[in-house]
Amino acid sequence: MEIFYLILQNMWFFAIPLLVVALGGMFSERSGIVNIALEGIMLFGAFWGCMFLYWTSEGTGSGIMSGQLQLILALLIAGGSGALYSLLHAYASIDMNADQTISGTALNLFSTAFVIFFARLFTSNHVQQIKIPSTSFHIDSIPLLSKIPFIGPLLFENTYITTYIGIIILVIAWFVLYKTRFGLRLISCGEFPQAADAAGISVRKMRYAGVIISGFLAGMGGLIFIIPTSVELNGTVAGYGFLALAVLIFGQWKPLRIFYSALFFGFMKTIASVYMVIPFLANLGLPSQFYKMIPYIATIIVLAISSKNSHAPAAEGIPFDSGKR
Repeated sequence: MEIFYLILQNMWFFAIPLLVVALGGMFSERSGIVNIALEGIMLFGAFWGCMFLYWTSEGTGSGIMSGQLQLILALLIAGGSGALYSLLHAYASIDMNADQTISGTALNLFSTAFVIFFARLFTSNHVQQIKIPSTSFHIDSIPLLSKIPFIGPLLFENTYITTYIGIIILVIAWFVLYKTRFGLRLISCGEFPQAADAAGISVRKMRYAGVIISGFLAGMGGLIFIIPTSVELNGTVAGYGFLALAVLIFGQWKPLRIFYSALFFGFMKTIASVYMVIPFLANLGLPSQFYKMIPYIATIIVLAISSKNSHAPAAEGIPFDSGKR
């Protein structure tokens, strides 16, 4: 039973960042803008969030902050920087009518070089690794709630506040997309922008909003990924932005399906991470590289099976000219 709880607890560490970033991609693509820059935006947001932690933590910076408030502020900084970075993609895709795939690829490439250069510039030892005090954010157990049978150990032990933030974002994303005027207008701009424009909706503004929300969530998701899984940012988010795109596609651009997809891919990633504590897998004697491939093999298989039933927004990736009807 301990192994069972260990797997499920660790699953949240991998599933929640996938969920948050995929939901960000959903807002962008629902508005009609393909956003494959999620990887670069994740890294950009994680960098500034980690730099805030680095500068304000004891031992590496001023030591003026610690605990959950410090983490929440770092998440807001990561999200804000991701939103600002995503404006480059929005401007190129919406105002310049640039190829959205090429624009996203450029942001991915630039982000890696930017982070490595400025990490070496800003850190005291001039290396690209940015140390973060991740252990100070770990929650061993939440009083009373951790005593609930089954649910307690699963959700309220060995956890981080980022897990609850991710679930809150899921609820808000579902409500905004389906229960607000903004969400319905966003969907219309991704499905039939000509009709939305004829109804007086500014397709340009809605698409900008979708990309900015996407950038905010992707930037926040970058830090959400780093905090539970590492003690430093090393110039990469391990391809999680691309994996989030697979979660988005498998989830059919719908919040609840994205949640289930994130859990599936998070479970695959967990198996690859903790296989040594699972007796059956440990006794197989397979090399560790095999288990590290599992999430990506699962990605290929799932996308190959589900691609025939994939229903992307109809106007996704198509530049909109308000002069055309």
